[in-house]
Amino acid sequence: MGTPYRGTTTWSFGGPLTPGVKYLLISTIGVFVLQQLFAPVTTWFRLDPAQVLGSFYVWQLVTYLFLHGGLFHVLINMLILFMFGCEMERLWGTRFFLRYYFICGIGAGLFALLTPDPVVGASGAIYGLLVAFAMYFPTRVIYMNIFFIFFFPIQAKYFVIIMGLISFLSSLGGGSGVSHLAHLGGLAVGYLYLRWGGVRSGARRSAGRSSPGGFLQDSYRRWRMKRLRKKFEEYYQKRGGGPRYTIH
Repeated sequence: MGTPYRGTTTWSFGGPLTPGVKYLLISTIGVFVLQQLFAPVTTWFRLDPAQVLGSFYVWQLVTYLFLHGGLFHVLINMLILFMFGCEMERLWGTRFFLRYYFICGIGAGLFALLTPDPVVGASGAIYGLLVAFAMYFPTRVIYMNIFFIFFFPIQAKYFVIIMGLISFLSSLGGGSGVSHLAHLGGLAVGYLYLRWGGVRSGARRSAGRSSPGGFLQDSYRRWRMKRLRKKFEEYYQKRGGGPRYTIH
């Protein structure tokens, strides 16, 4: 998957550790340990489409994010969470970051309901973080790993496109034991939420991008200021004295 990304003048590996990412790491790894000690934990809290749709076990849309199918599964997800999540949390703030993480995870779970197989893992939320990183830092260089041997630099936007295509093509085959549909769901929900869901207002200070709601508010303020300025100038013109002033 991805490896360290390159900044403007320094190399970074995701750190320093941010609070939200720390909470997710501790809770996810803690639940994984419980899975090894008490096998029924996986059966109770995995995302089982039959139970969610048939018995309305809606909490599984959240709890499945903390379960994983093996040591490599949890390690790779938590590594990517650390590498890309810390950057996004510093950008958005902890509250907004956690909200986005769970929205992507739940959205990925809804996509997974289209298949009959139970699902575990935070990959849907992780893919949501990847698309967020690519949207805010499209030209940031990361290093893609091929067969755990070769590494080559690639811009974040192209990396996410490649990962999306891989998931899409893999979902057509099926039978791999990986919920590629959930991966696509995390990507789609993350992109749509960032694009049209009013998210960027929470990170306005970072990328200079505002949400649709923030855009309307800014437009109204500009219109209001222009109107006040016009009235102010008309007032002084009618008084016939002094220079014209503007309000900033």
